[in-house]
Amino acid sequence: MEFHKLVDALDIVQICKDDQEQAFAMLAAVLWLGNISFQVIDNGNHVEVLANEAVENAARLINCSAQDLVLALSTHKIQAGKDFIAKKLTMQKAIDRRDALAKFIYARLFEWLVVQINKSVEMGELSTGRSISILDVYGFESFKNNSFEQFCINYANERLQQHFNRHLFKLEQEEYEEDGINWTKVDFEDNQECLNLFEKKPLGLLSVLDEESNIPNATDLTFANKLKQYFNDNPCFKGERGRAFGVCHYAGEVVYDTNGFLEKNRDPMHSDFIHLLSSSGCQLPKSASLSCQSGGLESSMQSVGTKFKSQLFKLMHQLEKTTPHFIRCIKPNAKQFPDQYEDDLVSQQLRCCGVLEVVRISRYGYPTRMTHQEFAGRYGFLLMETNVSWDPLSMSVAILKKINFLPEMYEVGYTKVYLRMGQIGRLEEQRKQFLLGIVEVQKYFRGGQARRHFHELKQGVVILQSFIRGENMRRKYNHMIKRRTANAPLAVDDQLVAALYLQSVIRGWLARKQFNSMHKMKQLTHENSNSKRKPGKKISEVKVIPQEQVDIQTSILAELQKRVVKAEVTVAQKEEENAALKDQLQQNEKRWLDYEAKMKAMEEMWQVQMASLQTSLAAARKSLAADNTAGQPGKLDSSTSPHYYDSEDYVSTESRTPGGNTPNIFANTFPDLRAVRENNGPVHAVSNLTKEFEQQKQNFDDNVKALVEVRAGQSASNMNPDEELRRLKLGFETWKKDYKVRLRETKARLHKLGHGEVDRNRRKWWRR
Repeated sequence: MEFHKLVDALDIVQICKDDQEQAFAMLAAVLWLGNISFQVIDNGNHVEVLANEAVENAARLINCSAQDLVLALSTHKIQAGKDFIAKKLTMQKAIDRRDALAKFIYARLFEWLVVQINKSVEMGELSTGRSISILDVYGFESFKNNSFEQFCINYANERLQQHFNRHLFKLEQEEYEEDGINWTKVDFEDNQECLNLFEKKPLGLLSVLDEESNIPNATDLTFANKLKQYFNDNPCFKGERGRAFGVCHYAGEVVYDTNGFLEKNRDPMHSDFIHLLSSSGCQLPKSASLSCQSGGLESSMQSVGTKFKSQLFKLMHQLEKTTPHFIRCIKPNAKQFPDQYEDDLVSQQLRCCGVLEVVRISRYGYPTRMTHQEFAGRYGFLLMETNVSWDPLSMSVAILKKINFLPEMYEVGYTKVYLRMGQIGRLEEQRKQFLLGIVEVQKYFRGGQARRHFHELKQGVVILQSFIRGENMRRKYNHMIKRRTANAPLAVDDQLVAALYLQSVIRGWLARKQFNSMHKMKQLTHENSNSKRKPGKKISEVKVIPQEQVDIQTSILAELQKRVVKAEVTVAQKEEENAALKDQLQQNEKRWLDYEAKMKAMEEMWQVQMASLQTSLAAARKSLAADNTAGQPGKLDSSTSPHYYDSEDYVSTESRTPGGNTPNIFANTFPDLRAVRENNGPVHAVSNLTKEFEQQKQNFDDNVKALVEVRAGQSASNMNPDEELRRLKLGFETWKKDYKVRLRETKARLHKLGHGEVDRNRRKWWRR
């Protein structure tokens, strides 16, 4: 869980995955370096590295050779002229060398991480130079065994405590004294003497430490003895037995053990380590070795204490440019347990950190301070008197008296006004009320001005609008007059052209209609004349036709044309009805709840078609009867009966009867048909067609009723109603086409037979 949080934090500061992997590898290498162990050889004078998984893993993570790592940890190369001599190390030196390599890698990793974070959060060239920074300092450390690390940490705390004292005690009280206000000085514990013990030159703890670190034969014991010799008279220094010494810090006395001080202060970075890291395949350790090489001789010769001191001075120089705010953290108990509070420990921390003195200064001090110019500029309008002097100091005094401040709640200095805590709130409240009153007066005054200005603008706008609208209407009226005057002749011409065009179209249509009528009449007359001619007759014989007969033919032809037109109208109506019925059928098929109504519509459509076929059959029979009776006395000649029916779909309004009564009417109308049937084959075919029609009609009626029952759910059959309906329609259409073909052939045969009989009767008549 914590590792995932760390990875998310690295992603936020925009460190790529490859760099993260290298950083984790370097951390793991530091841990594995701590597990590397040594064994004594040559009677305890020298050591060698134990070859185990710690060496292999550390070399793999650093991405270098395991043999090179072993040599760098167990030997030290000394340059003699142009040659290098490898000297084996003792156990303690080998351990120090191993720890130095681990610390160097970790320190460079930390510096690299700081650089990456600063790159991520930097503002760039547009930075204004203002920032808010948080400094989390080391906690004051005092353990049972305190070494060089605690020495540096506590030194940094002493310097930061001095910064704290300077801002909260020294500078503030110096400001009060310089400005001449009535102030009782607050005593506090100054740690400047302890800082001098650390930093003084040439005799200071850090100076003596650097001096001993540069002496080849110096030891930690000689360093401790020199400290006791130089600082035995210093009240902040206490000499202890052996290699220990004590320092009286602001937070208490701390005893330090000088064991390892010189080696840690030197912190040598051997050339063997630089060559080892430069041969690494990873970018991070290689860049660390390059930076170490580019640092130069001066940087490599500086001790750890000197570097720490210079970095601390650089930090303090940066802090001096800021306005500091301090947060003190107090430990409730020394064991770091929850819910435990030690009064003595907390009181000691409060006294040592100077918190009690800070509280005292805050109580009797003046946290709010303003120059006379600023004070008079911000609160000067509260003075209503006009006889007050206008210099800033006099105005400040007058304002304080105006607000009725108690004398102990403020002080007037040479350059500033000092107010105790909470007094600035009274001034701000008075200023706020006064400004609200001013704003209220300004509001009404500006409102009156705005309304007066608005009415003036409105009156001017209305007058201006009236002139503009009048001018626009006059221009619009003149434009309309000009446009109508110019377009009047064009409109009249367009109307005349349109009227002439319509007249030409109508007249052309009437002429074409009259021409078509005359053409049709001529064709009919020509066909009638051709039908009257006999083979072998002369033209002169054929032309002798009585005038009465010609008139009769003309009247019959006119009657036939009327009936044809009427039949066409009827057929069109029936086609429209059929189309409507088909649309209705398609709609009903989409709605399963209305099956019965859809089937009734289909039954009606089939009945109409059946009636049409019955009518066509009756018309054929009537044509046959007319041909048979043409030779009888008192009847018209066959020439007076041209083709009355052009197809089987012709429907006569006079002969339409219900489908069930067609055979009886056919028999009653043509009483001599039985005699003809006995002697004529085509007549027998007509009878067969009649029977077939009745049989098919009955079959279709039965199928429709069965399908209606299935749709309504009255039948227990498993057949599909839609499939049966399509199959029934297909069967009906197939039978209807076949029946029409046979009916047309029968009519043709009957017509041919009728013409033969008429010709025989005509011959008999001419003989007579």
